[in-house]
Amino acid sequence: GVSKWGKDTDLNSSSIGIELDNNGIGDVWQDAQINSLMKLLATLKKKYVIPQSNFIGHSDIAPGRKNDPRNFPWKKLAENGFGYWYDEVLQPAPADFDSEKALRYIGYNTANLPAAIEAFKLHFIQIDISKTLTPFDISVLYNLYLKY
Repeated sequence: GVSKWGKDTDLNSSSIGIELDNNGIGDVWQDAQINSLMKLLATLKKKYVIPQSNFIGHSDIAPGRKNDPRNFPWKKLAENGFGYWYDEVLQPAPADFDSEKALRYIGYNTANLPAAIEAFKLHFIQIDISKTLTPFDISVLYNLYLKY
């Protein structure tokens, strides 16, 4: 389907989609399932030389069109080299920090900014997936922006 990450607009030809069995709303992601996923990701990362920043979710590449996976253990994956996560101690963003530019820099398609914010929050905030950024969300975004 229609998707974008950074400048790549043909993700169907340049990505590997992995589907996991979970209703995506309230089910807990099982440790055995996530551990198997990480073994697969390690193999794929090595074989295809995939950068850590390119381990992303369905909603990340199709904001507004896809809203999964939900409640996914992205932090655990990032701790194992598959994607990024924010630090425990966050620096506040500078007063002139441009959240939209930061989302775009990370890779989000900001053509529909509220949808991009929601996708960002599905991945990184998880407990509040509204389409507006709180001061905490902005600090998380700033921290991630510095990593990319």
